[in-house]
Amino acid sequence: MRVVLAGGGTAGHVNPLLATAAELMRRDPAAKLAVLGTASGLESRLVPAAGLELTAIPKARVPRAIGAEWLRLPANLAGAVREARRAIAKIDAQAVVGFGGYVAAPAYLAARRERVPAIVHEANSRPGLANRLGARRAAAVAVTFPDTPLRGAQLTGLPLRGAIAGLDRAAGREAAAAALGLDPARPVLVVTGGSLGALRLNATAVGLAPALLDAGVQVLHLTGAGKAESVRAAIVHPDYHVREYLDRIDLAYTVADLIVARAGAGTVSEIAAVGIASVLVPLPIGNGEQALNARGLIEAGGALAVADRDFTPAWALARIPPLFADPRALPTMAAHARSAGIREGAGRLADLIEAAIR
Repeated sequence: MRVVLAGGGTAGHVNPLLATAAELMRRDPAAKLAVLGTASGLESRLVPAAGLELTAIPKARVPRAIGAEWLRLPANLAGAVREARRAIAKIDAQAVVGFGGYVAAPAYLAARRERVPAIVHEANSRPGLANRLGARRAAAVAVTFPDTPLRGAQLTGLPLRGAIAGLDRAAGREAAAAALGLDPARPVLVVTGGSLGALRLNATAVGLAPALLDAGVQVLHLTGAGKAESVRAAIVHPDYHVREYLDRIDLAYTVADLIVARAGAGTVSEIAAVGIASVLVPLPIGNGEQALNARGLIEAGGALAVADRDFTPAWALARIPPLFADPRALPTMAAHARSAGIREGAGRLADLIEAAIR
């Protein structure tokens, strides 16, 4: 099997790419895989760390406003397509798989010119421009959420890392709690705004903390880079654990009885797949895709959703402590979340890739 995978910029593009690569290598240890990405995104670190070859191509971003960037776009796009074609030819690729982002459109154009089938994977409920264009001529289109409006889309779910897809929360709780300095016998709230954090989530968590700590709830608060000290200064308590970031997010998922988070496609897919009750606070900027991402999990009864502007300490105090006080509330939400989750996204996407090659 010889496949070029294209995606980068954010964890939402890179992690599904790496999960798919791992599944392809599991099926065919002799597979030749090449990754198209940028020199400055997360992929520049994560792809080589996974043992894969990264070909960095120029960003070919379509500007949102008329200006100098529009004048540079043709040359940038041509250069990106040229590098993508070289990567395809280098391994004599049988398929190109795009995960969205700046490098996906050049990859789809290169695949078309090299007469190689392209497979599109869209992570969000509302697809980006590159994948909307790529889906028009793709051999297959895979989506994470059933309501994603792409022609001919097949529901695969999001390709998940093995540590998440194979997570056994009940069996691993004691070990994960020990690794995090928590008591496995007591309830845990996890708060995370992702690698960069979210000021709104951080501030509301601080306001909520005294009530939860008084009720015996432990808190694992992942503040984001550069945001931990203000939280540590505001809350000093042995059951309030503050970290900027956690590389092993699977540990947090294992111990969480409730998680407060943004509603990125990766987060929503992961907490549904492993079955965690959640309060989702969609990012209030962008094209509104996070609110759409959360919709299925909310309708299933696995999550509460609140607009960013409404996620105040008063809102949280009225709704979160009662969930911990009711012994049935969080387990019921967790079961509903699990019913909406897909663990085998990487396998389903790999099936589409193999079919396109055949």
